[in-house]
Amino acid sequence: MSDKVLVIIGTAEPKKAEAGVMYAVNTLKYGWMSDVKLIFFGPAETLLLEDPDIQELVRNFHELDHTAVACRFLSDRDGTSDRLSELGLEVAYVGEMISGLIKDGYVPMVW
Repeated sequence: MSDKVLVIIGTAEPKKAEAGVMYAVNTLKYGWMSDVKLIFFGPAETLLLEDPDIQELVRNFHELDHTAVACRFLSDRDGTSDRLSELGLEVAYVGEMISGLIKDGYVPMVW
């Protein structure tokens, strides 16, 4: 079984999103898995821009030498790409990225 996880945050519900990001941070911090990728998608991108608690968790993720990613297609559409970049996220087209990570053995967990 794989020990790599792909955490996809798609929800606009703060408590759900917080739980997913907290899992990603703690998995890296405590070595529960060998690698973790964190992607924000759709409504979660807007939530991230509005929620200081989730922003702090993302900063914690980045401090562990990992970079969270946001979906460029949706953030360009919503005019939020620059703001997400300012929070330290890589803004990229994630469809192919997600598919490639799954093919590489990452287990997707979606919040």
